[in-house]
Amino acid sequence: MALFGTDGIRGVANRDLTAELALDVAVAAAHILVEGFADKSVRPRAIVGQDSRASGEFLEAAVVAGLTSAGVDVYRVGVLPTPAIAHLVASTGADLGVMISASHNAMPDNGIKLFQRGGGKLDDAIEAAIEARMGEPWERPTGRGVGRSIVDTDATEVYLKHLLSSLKHPLKGLKIVVDCANGAASYVSPEALRRAGADVVAIFNTPDGWNINDGCGSTYLDKLRAAVVAEKADFGIAHDGDADRCLAVDEKGSDIDGDVIMTILARAAKEAGKLKSDTIVGTVMSNLGFLQAMKSSGINVVTTAVGDRYVLEEMLKNDYSLGGEQSGHVIIREFANTGDGVLTALALAQEVARSGKSLSTLASAMQRFPQILINVKDVAKEKLESSHAISKAVKDAEQTLGDAGRVLLRASGTEPLVRVMVEASSDSLAKEVAEKLVKVVEQELR
Repeated sequence: MALFGTDGIRGVANRDLTAELALDVAVAAAHILVEGFADKSVRPRAIVGQDSRASGEFLEAAVVAGLTSAGVDVYRVGVLPTPAIAHLVASTGADLGVMISASHNAMPDNGIKLFQRGGGKLDDAIEAAIEARMGEPWERPTGRGVGRSIVDTDATEVYLKHLLSSLKHPLKGLKIVVDCANGAASYVSPEALRRAGADVVAIFNTPDGWNINDGCGSTYLDKLRAAVVAEKADFGIAHDGDADRCLAVDEKGSDIDGDVIMTILARAAKEAGKLKSDTIVGTVMSNLGFLQAMKSSGINVVTTAVGDRYVLEEMLKNDYSLGGEQSGHVIIREFANTGDGVLTALALAQEVARSGKSLSTLASAMQRFPQILINVKDVAKEKLESSHAISKAVKDAEQTLGDAGRVLLRASGTEPLVRVMVEASSDSLAKEVAEKLVKVVEQELR
């Protein structure tokens, strides 16, 4: 079984993801990512950050130990969003970056995300090379050859200044509720929006090590909906634990997912002449309504596998400027090379302020098709592609839906489950088709 999933390494902290494993990964990553380091008189450098999970404390210690023992100087930036690590790696010229986070997963989980020079996530070949090098014999540096561990007290301010540099229109007059998921954005997201001129009400912004994603954040929007309506706010923003996602709630309390956010940003960018090739990059999970909204706006859509690293690969390959996922990972390539939830929140708020329109009005440009997503847990997900019965069930479902719907089955890259997604012209039809597919998946893969 591969160590790396869709987005790094992830598992239950201290059971699947142990201190020993974290140390081994750090050593192997140091060997792979700093090999061929040109200037032997200067030690390679790494940026290491974490979200607010208590387990991040011992995992950070293990990662730092592994990197420094391999001769890498480590700059520890503390609790910051994942995209902050990507930005800091790129802006400082660091040789690698490590983010300790399990994103939207529950508190007992944790993970390790690695970034290469330039701040990009690792491709599959590099991840495989790191995994292959784990546990190998190696010549350990001694004396002045070992790395140092440095606390970087400027990193948060550097990241905030970067975020604010993306804005050309102030947010004065907007009232925004921000659900920080008791995670990595608990300080920087409200602070960035306040500095941009907005009146900010922050909720779930007091992390204690245990409460990250606990009934809050982008996975649980109920309390944000209630707060937006109660505060009579212009809209609300929700992040996940490591703040690489951004979802929203409009002034009426209606959900605004990543597809709708991308619709708003893509139309604004095209109007301003800043949408390169009049193209946006989405994924196979993009809603049919998003595809239709883009077509009616004269914008091409290129789709990739799920995962913002695959979106970025396509954007870099063809020099596209905007892309993302329904889940709220949005890449604005002028300012970031990964999904950045705080940057996305600022961009969305800027468009509301600039246009003078409500978020619900801007969101009406996309009519979302009813979508049912069911996670089938504890199944042999690796057998999904080889099951003839499942393939036949999918074809039958596609014939039932015709051109007014679609089906997608995919194995999760981070959890032991298969995702069954159905879009249709009505909720009832989507549910009916999805439930039939779930039964077949359960019969075939359990």
